[in-house]
Amino acid sequence: MTTDAKTEVPPEHVHQLDPPEPRWPAAIAGAAVGLLYLALPQSMNIGPRWLVIVVIVALTIPTLVTHRRGHHKANMVLGFTISSVLTLFMIWSLILLVLGLPKHTEEPTTMLRSAIALWVCNVLIFALWYWRLDAGGPNGRDLTPGHDRGAFLFPQMTEEGFNSIEANVKHPCWSPQFIDYLFLAFNTSTAFSPTDAPVLSRWAKVLTMIQSSISLAVIALLAARAVNIL
Repeated sequence: MTTDAKTEVPPEHVHQLDPPEPRWPAAIAGAAVGLLYLALPQSMNIGPRWLVIVVIVALTIPTLVTHRRGHHKANMVLGFTISSVLTLFMIWSLILLVLGLPKHTEEPTTMLRSAIALWVCNVLIFALWYWRLDAGGPNGRDLTPGHDRGAFLFPQMTEEGFNSIEANVKHPCWSPQFIDYLFLAFNTSTAFSPTDAPVLSRWAKVLTMIQSSISLAVIALLAARAVNIL
């Protein structure tokens, strides 16, 4: 005899949509990038040293306002604008670092500190990219109860019965948040490849290759400078 008992779950026990994902971790990451730029020498900055943090604040405030008011399209455009601007600043500063290395325009300790700051910026900026792009970004993930498809295969997505009706009776649907993408970006910069979450989509593969290349370049500069100092 067949039965559909496993699909007849009382409505009051089925997991509902989770509260919207908090945006403050991403805002803190953006502010951290601005503060790291204050540690860079003037020769590696575009304009005044405070320019990056001013741009971040000027873009973050309307981003948070549009999110609070439910203007998702404007929020998405502003979010992509922040990530794009930060990426351009980072790449330009990295170019200036490479060009300034043989000229010895800065003290060795200043060059090392700058390289470390740019490496951390690389982690934070690409974490923002992954967070904004995966599965429709935070706005898209907020509308979906559970994360069963996306650009990255997180370990939670491979569990048996993940996001099924039966699983949601006892356990809420799991969805990645900014800390998960920050962990992914950190692993990509340290191991030059994602460690716990395989990359599935083509755009994500391109971004992880770019991030790994930037990280490798910065680490190579650090090693080269350390050898010269020794």
